[in-house]
Amino acid sequence: MVRIDELIVFENDDLVAVNKPSGLLTIPDREGVNGVRNLLLEKYGTIYTVHRLDKDTSGLVVFAKNETMHRHLSQKFEHRETQKVYKGLVLGNTSKPNGIIDEPIGEHPTKKGMMTVLKKGKESITEWDEMERFRLFSMMEFKILTGRTHQIRVHMKHLGHPIVCDGLYGDGKPVLLSQLKNKYNLSKKEDEEKPLLSRLALHAAELSFTGINEENYTLTAPLPKDLKAMINQLRKLTK
Repeated sequence: MVRIDELIVFENDDLVAVNKPSGLLTIPDREGVNGVRNLLLEKYGTIYTVHRLDKDTSGLVVFAKNETMHRHLSQKFEHRETQKVYKGLVLGNTSKPNGIIDEPIGEHPTKKGMMTVLKKGKESITEWDEMERFRLFSMMEFKILTGRTHQIRVHMKHLGHPIVCDGLYGDGKPVLLSQLKNKYNLSKKEDEEKPLLSRLALHAAELSFTGINEENYTLTAPLPKDLKAMINQLRKLTK
């Protein structure tokens, strides 16, 4: 069971920032499955949704505690006056250390629930930096200058380096140690190998904006344990 107090990374009288786990919705879906918002409502009584993350993406989500801050933050997001930084593990190695993807994104013409690069799509810009390079993967940092649905996932697929474990835009396969290690033996206690990572390897790490009184906010959410463990394992194998 998720405890909301363990997810809160920052709060004051006007807002609360949560480090959302992968697999948890930001707001309830049409089937009535609860999300982070429900947990915050139980704690505070009143809460206002400002933005959201995909269910499978972990990381920073900010909620307003009052109407004034809700209006203020909603305008900041609408007018692109926030800075969003994501971290993600992608398949393969890029041909250069950094770049900008400026490709319009729209709904996939035949696949419901999917987005794709389309000439008639909306302007979508993603800056990327390769932070660490491993044999089969790269750890990347992304700055999104627009806020399209699945933007990073679509752009990285377009670049030929989809996010690891992305079932919608990649192969969706879990990462196994046996894939990375030449001499891997299953322990006698195990019937089958447990994946190192089996969820979307994308994390909303940082969000910056100015408050109502022009004060500067830079909120951060540390990498979750599973992604950290995955990176540490890749570092060991790279040595």
